[in-house]
Parts: sequence; structure tokens; C-alpha cells
Amino acid sequence: MTDQRALVLASASPARLGLLRQAGLDPRVVVSGVDEDAISAATPGELALVLAEAKAKAVAAGLTDGELVIGCDSVLELDGRALGKPADAAEALARWQSMRGRDGVLRTGHCVIDTATGKQASATASTTVRFGTPDDEEVAAYVVSGEPLHVAGAFTLDGRSAPFVDGIDGDPGNVIGLSLPLLRRLLAELDLRITDLWT
Repeated sequence: MTDQRALVLASASPARLGLLRQAGLDPRVVVSGVDEDAISAATPGELALVLAEAKAKAVAAGLTDGELVIGCDSVLELDGRALGKPADAAEALARWQSMRGRDGVLRTGHCVIDTATGKQASATASTTVRFGTPDDEEVAAYVVSGEPLHVAGAFTLDGRSAPFVDGIDGDPGNVIGLSLPLLRRLLAELDLRITDLWT
């Protein structure tokens, strides 16, 4: 058993924090302040990864006690485009009208930085999402709830839009915001066991 390492989550996402806590981890939250609109990449998967790395690096730069930093960012790939949080209700409505009855791929970039060694491990997890066919009134009610304005792709698997998702192929945690199996593999690349981080 090693000394308990301090974890820092470089994300304001309550869903990511919840997933980590359910898995026995208790990170401190430090929001990166990265300007996501200023970052671009060739593909949605690369964009998710570059954003995750930028957030983790920004937070790691301000730490001095050898913490482990976890940065994540999610986008929904649909028609080759990366869709993040919708700008407003009108965009959320249009997004759902185009997504229903189709498949999208939720891509979440993950970056872990060990500030004690300066080592970094990062990768992107991808999960196919099969959207159902909510009618116009259901979509309108969902948009009015406000939830889609706060989540990548204008939907979430653990909230009000769950009944509108027919199924997924891949890791459900990844769709919610963080892939715990991928996190375990990234920690292993840094010679760390996730079980040693349990609180």
C-alpha cells in the first residue's frame, strides 16, 4: 500500500465528480479556465483529447504538492462534426431534431498528469449512442428543462434525456463524462493503481 495521493479533477462537471466518487475516489475540483472556443483540431476525437490535455495542464501548472490531475472533455460527433454544449435553447432544439433516430459517437478525451514526476498519459474513449425518436413536444419540454444547455451534445445518459436514448455501444460512464476503465489504464501507464487511490 502506498501513501494516499491527492487527486485533482480539472473539470466543473458534477457528473464526472459523481462517477469518481462512486468508484471510491475523492478528488478536489479545480476548474481550469481554459477558453475552449480558442482550441481547434482536425477531428472530434482529437478535439476532445486536446481540450482534456489543455485543462489538465492548466490546472497542473498551478499545483505544487505532487497531486494527480485528471482532465476530461467530451464532444458528440455527428456527421463528422464536434458538438459541444449548445449555445442556447434554439440550438439545443435544432440539435435534437437532427439527432433523433440516428447514431452519434460520444468522444471523451482523458488526460492524467502526475505533478510529482511531470509524466502524462492521455487517450480518447468513444461510445456510440443510439438516439430514440422523441416527438416535437417531448423535445420542446426537454429543452425548456434547461438540462441540454449544460452538457456536451445536448443530452445526458443520467438525466432527463435518458428515456430518449435507445441504447449505447461502449462504456456508459464515458457518455456521462468519464471512462473509469480508461482512467485505470492511464494510471497504470504512470505506474499507479486505481485501487491505491481509493479513500
